[in-house]
Amino acid sequence: MDRKKALIVGSGLGGLATALRLSRRGYEVEIVEMYRQAGGRLNQLTSEGFTFDMAPTFFSMSYHFREFVNDAGIEMPFRFVELDPLYYVNFRGSDRRYIIYKNLDRLSEQFEGIEPGFRERMERFLASAGDLFNDIESGVLSRNFRSLPDFLFQMTKLPVKHVPKILRSVWSEMGRYFSSYEVRVIFSLVSFFLGATPYDTPAVYSLLSYTEMVHDGYHNVEGGMYRIVEGLVREAEKAGIRIHYNVKITGFEADGRRNRAFIDDQGKRWEADFFVVNADAAMFRGRIFRRKAFSDDKLDRMQWTLAPFTMYLGVKGEVQNIHHHNYFLGADDYESYSRGIFRNRVSLDKPYYYVNANAKFNRQSAPEGCENLFILVPVPDLRFKPDWSDRERIADAVIRDLSARTGHDIEANLMTRILLDPVNWQNMFGLYRGSGLGLGHKMTQVGGFRPSNKDEIFSNVWYTGASTVPGTGLPMVIISSKLTVQRIDDEINSI
Repeated sequence: MDRKKALIVGSGLGGLATALRLSRRGYEVEIVEMYRQAGGRLNQLTSEGFTFDMAPTFFSMSYHFREFVNDAGIEMPFRFVELDPLYYVNFRGSDRRYIIYKNLDRLSEQFEGIEPGFRERMERFLASAGDLFNDIESGVLSRNFRSLPDFLFQMTKLPVKHVPKILRSVWSEMGRYFSSYEVRVIFSLVSFFLGATPYDTPAVYSLLSYTEMVHDGYHNVEGGMYRIVEGLVREAEKAGIRIHYNVKITGFEADGRRNRAFIDDQGKRWEADFFVVNADAAMFRGRIFRRKAFSDDKLDRMQWTLAPFTMYLGVKGEVQNIHHHNYFLGADDYESYSRGIFRNRVSLDKPYYYVNANAKFNRQSAPEGCENLFILVPVPDLRFKPDWSDRERIADAVIRDLSARTGHDIEANLMTRILLDPVNWQNMFGLYRGSGLGLGHKMTQVGGFRPSNKDEIFSNVWYTGASTVPGTGLPMVIISSKLTVQRIDDEINSI
């Protein structure tokens, strides 16, 4: 009997993981990718001897990766180590750096004098977040939902004590445990990992503090994050999985409730028995399948995550006063900045930004005596800021600010400089309006409210990745591949 063939659209982490899981189950697998190399946003840039992680710079919940390699029947194709300290935080106008350790004794020392009883407060906060995490991970994050009613039914099984966290924001949750401005800001930064702000992110996501501080921490990959992709591509090659690059899907050919083929921008048909889409699950339904429920007008009314304005700087000399992960924040305008940034109502002359100095850990990523700095500035998506002709000016302002706050003249020591604005991200990876992480994670856009991993029309089309369940982040994408393959296992024989 001939093997059933799967075609996967997109070679991001979700696409690669799904491909390997399916191959292990005996399916013939082929992948098409619009970019020049695999990885999606988990990618890399090289220039003048510098190597940059393009977007993700760490991951958590490492046990999901271990479960994945076991399911795919492969050895772990990359090496990783736990990070401690986790990150540094600096507020504009202050020389002080807060160093965020997992160790509560060392962490508590950072907040002496500004948060009385910090250790006890943090222990209570983490206990509550951990309790929530344990209930959510098994009951929601790691489950498929056949329908919205199914999701709502599962939510009713959660302990009633968690309900307030659904109704209030992360910022409100911080205020229940901490009094100091600095502490509330620092431990609400987890919202930005979701491409949102603590004022519009449900307090449910305070569970991320538990994952970083207690549960599994942050992990860095030896050699850089792209080693994950390189390792999975090698395993795909071993399994006979073919990957075709520079292939942009623009159409489809269907017969009733079955999709027969996808069609690329050169007119080539890509046939298969079934299909898995690792592109944005909402945008693909609208732009490729022409579904009215996912038209641009309707998508524009949804909540999308902040867009990335990213800078990749090769710098001569060792930059002091930074760690592997760093947050550079404003002085005392956190709320106004957070509430205004989405809709382009604040100036980007003095933005909040994140800096990854990968050579602090992976020395080979920069020439001897140099640093490679990846800077991420969360900015409005293209609905609210379509014109990026000012990107050089914004980049110059960030460089001046970082130079002042580190004491290193970055502009005078620049060896390479690459800028990617939301237009670039949209065009390179098919990100809707340049949104960095796809649909936001408000309660009406998660679980059963999120675009399903099973197509509502075609019986042989599924979705995987950050844009479907359970959501964004590398471990969530690994879980997504598992959930998608579970549905395929359950349903493929009925097609």
